[in-house]
Amino acid sequence: MSVKDEISSILPRKIISASISSFLFAILLALFIPDPFDVGIKYIGEYIETFMLAVPGYLMYSFPVILLYGTITSIISEYLARFIANRTKKSMEFYLSFGFHMLFGLVFLWLSLLAALLYFVTDYILKKKNIYNGKQAFMSLGIPFLVFIIFMGTISIVEMFR
Repeated sequence: MSVKDEISSILPRKIISASISSFLFAILLALFIPDPFDVGIKYIGEYIETFMLAVPGYLMYSFPVILLYGTITSIISEYLARFIANRTKKSMEFYLSFGFHMLFGLVFLWLSLLAALLYFVTDYILKKKNIYNGKQAFMSLGIPFLVFIIFMGTISIVEMFR
């Protein structure tokens, strides 16, 4: 199988992984850092409101980065891990791939490490399940947009009743 054919066969899995991990990343980040400007949250209602605002904001910035940078570096990580494992121990491929994902995830320290970890885990699960194709990859691009619309719609509805 040529490199071009192999990339076209794993690209749908990588796109689905990026879509899923980007919305998980935005939600986890908003749970732990709902107020990126640290204005101060005084009560639970304010926490929920800032969480609801933070998810679309984080998603808006993280999704393109995870989709482009994450997908490219994940493909590179997978190829490097396979290349090294084929010349040493085949059983090391998983650990090498994990290490390369984390190495590429060091761009913004712990923030991007979290995104790289989520991407790696999502990609690994999809690889094991082997249930992906081009149509599903295209449809998965709607996940972050749907999450964005749900959170922004909820914020708009809440604002209408204030």
